[in-house]
Amino acid sequence: MHLAQLNIAHLRAPIDSAELAEFVALLEPVNAVADEAPGFVWRLKESETDPTATVIHDYGDHLLVNFSVWESLETLWNYAYRSVHLGVLRRRREWFLRMAEPYTVMWWVPEGCIPSLAEGMARLERLRAQGPSPEAFTFKDSYDSSEAASLPAAAEARK
Repeated sequence: MHLAQLNIAHLRAPIDSAELAEFVALLEPVNAVADEAPGFVWRLKESETDPTATVIHDYGDHLLVNFSVWESLETLWNYAYRSVHLGVLRRRREWFLRMAEPYTVMWWVPEGCIPSLAEGMARLERLRAQGPSPEAFTFKDSYDSSEAASLPAAAEARK
């Protein structure tokens, strides 16, 4: 099983504003670190040629989406909290509004499966509505991949 993760953030200003220029400048180097990180599998990109392009979606103009798949919870943790990503994460209040509800969700997917953004958003809504479970969890309340492997969705994806 691999770990899918989605996190969202509400931008303080339009992505092309002067207020977010420093954040945009950090996108390329931080994404490059993710792409080369041990355990990285995939991430949703808007453009293969513009590393600063943010994902276009139908969930709101000022909603930034980060969606990726990793080999394990540990490899995602190491990238998020033991790489240059942590420095950007610590500065998030400069660029993003504080969110009162969960803004990140994780779930296990069969190896080789790339979930859709719609599924990720549905998993986030599930976490918000029902709390952590093997279908939708966070680092704080995580579940082992063996707990998800027996779920109907995982069995169906393996067929």
